[in-house]
Amino acid sequence: MTLLDERSPTPPPESAPKPVFEGTKRRGEQFVLYLFVIVPFVAFAAVIPVAWGWGMSWTDVVLLVVFYFGTGFGITVGFHRLFTHSSFKANRGLRIGLAIAGSMGIEGPVIRWVADHRRHHAFSDREGDPHSPWRFGDTTPALIKGFWFAHLGWLFDIEHTNREKYTPDLLRDKDISRVDKLFPVWVITSLLLPAAIGGLVTMSIAGALSAFFWASLVRIFLLHHVTWSINSVCHMIGDRPFTSRDKSANFWPLAILSFGESWHNLHHADPTAARHGVLRGQLDESARVIWIFEKLGWATDVRWPKPERIAKLRVDTPK
Repeated sequence: MTLLDERSPTPPPESAPKPVFEGTKRRGEQFVLYLFVIVPFVAFAAVIPVAWGWGMSWTDVVLLVVFYFGTGFGITVGFHRLFTHSSFKANRGLRIGLAIAGSMGIEGPVIRWVADHRRHHAFSDREGDPHSPWRFGDTTPALIKGFWFAHLGWLFDIEHTNREKYTPDLLRDKDISRVDKLFPVWVITSLLLPAAIGGLVTMSIAGALSAFFWASLVRIFLLHHVTWSINSVCHMIGDRPFTSRDKSANFWPLAILSFGESWHNLHHADPTAARHGVLRGQLDESARVIWIFEKLGWATDVRWPKPERIAKLRVDTPK
């Protein structure tokens, strides 16, 4: 009798657990991934000479901020707290809007993103975690290698997380599945809409190109690396005031740019909580946005962390 390999394309019997992986990435997927990692990086490397050459207009500033916050909240409030952890329930319009906004962050289709993140929580900092910085050991060379793997290298893993195993709820959701399939449309929109607005506001091609540089390429670079830093930095450096089974930590310098996601220790201690920054002075913009949605009646059943639960999770001495 032979065991069915987890990576085999042959479907397992209904009674058997679903495999962790569902196949490998196609060559085209890998090429596009390289493109969206390298091009924004090159753009960011050109920030100083470009700013010195023609500067950054107020139109560029406004567009960069609006698109950074809009797509960033789509990732943190939508992809992460709503779709991955069900920290609250949202009406149909809000669910679709958050799925589209998160998709415009260009971090992958919503169902694929959620599947990877649910697998991360299932195996956090253990074998099976798609992006733990501790996977190579705890020596200095191993951690350097692990940091870069957790931050960026894991994206190029050729295997896909099995969506039927980790996201059956989203696969059954017709609205979210449709948004997921239209991911190329949201990518094109995210790239070209800032340029179109910039061109119309300034009535010039130069204005369109400048907006494309700052509000598309540079914005994507910043959002990507802030998001990836939660995987790398926030599992290596920072305070650990709460009990969790992994190395998740709070890293305050990233709190504002990550919209509260860098209060990562509490998140792993209490994954379904709608607020991650629960201690005094911990700004959590994503929680505030959820609170606004709740007040508007668009969000319900919000899982706000309870004081007794927080007290139970506290450790006497930070690690």
